[in-house]
Amino acid sequence: MTVTTLDPTVALVAIDLQKGIAVDPRAHPVAPVVANVVALLDAFRARELPVVLVNVTGGTGVRTDRSAAQAAAASSSAAGPSGPRTFPADFAELIPELDAHASDILITKQTVGAFTGTDLEARLRERGVTQLVVVGIATSAGVESTVRAAADLGFHVSVATDACTDTSIAGHEASVSAGLPRFAETGTTAEVLTLLPALAR
Repeated sequence: MTVTTLDPTVALVAIDLQKGIAVDPRAHPVAPVVANVVALLDAFRARELPVVLVNVTGGTGVRTDRSAAQAAAASSSAAGPSGPRTFPADFAELIPELDAHASDILITKQTVGAFTGTDLEARLRERGVTQLVVVGIATSAGVESTVRAAADLGFHVSVATDACTDTSIAGHEASVSAGLPRFAETGTTAEVLTLLPALAR
């Protein structure tokens, strides 16, 4: 469903645009995706609409229904001969292009979606937010998971699909064509910007 309208109190939610994730290679070159996100950030901040910047520092872990031996074997296999996977010290740092403002809502998550185990819903509710525009990486993972949860919580949701990318074209396109339209309206950055309220003169 094409994006048609934005509520007066709409928030922008940017998913996992951090130094360890927002890097090439991705399904699309990252620079144009980030440029679209920045255009949205500028427009939302200029209108004093809420901006949420999400990063991730954890993972979903191994299946809890496995035996201890199975879990250990899976962990060892995933780690490889050099041991458990480690990340650079700046892995979770937001990319500088986001230019985080003091007024932004900063959310650090441990799972795929931005609502699980965080206070994101409460922080949106206290600001009277009724709709989200979701962008970021990866389309079929953090973005779609956040969109699904937001819809379940009763938020109206839109996705600027050219401000998202994935690890593969197939993953991105499957999410854009089949997954996201079940829970959100989708459109381009330009279409979202057109629907934002005019700036006061």
